[in-house]
Amino acid sequence: MSIPADTGVDQLLAQLADGRLQVVDLTNKLSAATPTLRLPEPFANLIDFSLEPVSEFDDSGPLWRHHNIHTGEHIGTHLDAPRHWISNRDGADVSELPVGRLIGPAHVLDISARVADNPDFLLEIEDIQTWEAEHGPLRPGGWLLVHSGWDQYAQDRDAFLNFSDGTSHTPGISAAAAKWLAEETPIAGYGVETVGIDSGNGFALDPPMPAHHHLLGADKYGITSLQNLGSLPPAGALVVVCPLPIVGGTGSPARVLAVTPGVQS
Repeated sequence: MSIPADTGVDQLLAQLADGRLQVVDLTNKLSAATPTLRLPEPFANLIDFSLEPVSEFDDSGPLWRHHNIHTGEHIGTHLDAPRHWISNRDGADVSELPVGRLIGPAHVLDISARVADNPDFLLEIEDIQTWEAEHGPLRPGGWLLVHSGWDQYAQDRDAFLNFSDGTSHTPGISAAAAKWLAEETPIAGYGVETVGIDSGNGFALDPPMPAHHHLLGADKYGITSLQNLGSLPPAGALVVVCPLPIVGGTGSPARVLAVTPGVQS
């Protein structure tokens, strides 16, 4: 079968090669120091990421180095699959997610100025509708990515989790806005720079952790601990989310990339 000489893929590759498009890594580095969610007692926490040496150019492997990895599913930059939450307990696991829904238009909503004044800021329906009035409607299969500026704390566990008075003070989304996103928009997923897709005080909302409850319940996905959203335009970029296809998995660490217009000289 012959392949046409001029395809959309050829155009994409040419624009990447000459800088008209560029790839931006939206992923936090994964190590034992990566800040991770901390649930209060009596709830159980996932293990942090770690590497276990198996061989290192020695008798166990004279020509190679390799490790076992130990990690929870929801560690670092990771995807939440529908079955992660009780509102969709029999939903799709990570291996069952249609790959076509893991790539789509990126809608980047900047709330960083308001979060700088109030780390407990919650995104409301009106904020999203204001963005749509300027940049167009949320597109089918797209991802709403919320730039809060929280990625500046990505390598500082204490600042990233921001605990005081027994509560984690990190931004998120209101229950009403989470329900509206889940039921009234055609997006595939919702992404944030914080440790989870809900606010640090999300258990105090109704329902508890409404982004998890509504979005995962509606067969939409979450992605957390993103980086570099401030370098993307509000609209016009493409996001690619690559979790491991773990059979039975409720989530997975993921590499998340964006393709965005390059800087023109």
